[in-house]
Amino acid sequence: MSRAEIGHTGEAIAAKYYIQRGYLLLNHNYRTRLGELDLILYKDNTVVFAEVKTRTSTVRAAPAEAVNPAKCRRLEAAAAQYLQRSPYADSNIRFDVIEVTPENGSWRVHCIQNAFSSDFSL
Repeated sequence: MSRAEIGHTGEAIAAKYYIQRGYLLLNHNYRTRLGELDLILYKDNTVVFAEVKTRTSTVRAAPAEAVNPAKCRRLEAAAAQYLQRSPYADSNIRFDVIEVTPENGSWRVHCIQNAFSSDFSL
């Protein structure tokens, strides 16, 4: 499986995880000139921007460790751009990191809600 296929698999698994918990999937792979948002979801007046990190092994580092301060700033900028054009602009927002890793022949999903806080405003 290529890196792109692994990434797409992880995003599909993460989307299913949220949908099973009652979230509405608003968008996936939303691209802006400022960056890409893997999943954009909505539930209970909250827009969730989920960054999906899929790894075939956690030997070197946890997947969430790839979400560094620079990545957080890019996600915030892309989210702000999305919200400017969205009917959900007045909603609460949350940034999650979803780790998808192999476990016993399947995939394990670990959701880190509010993985980082944001102080941007529209």
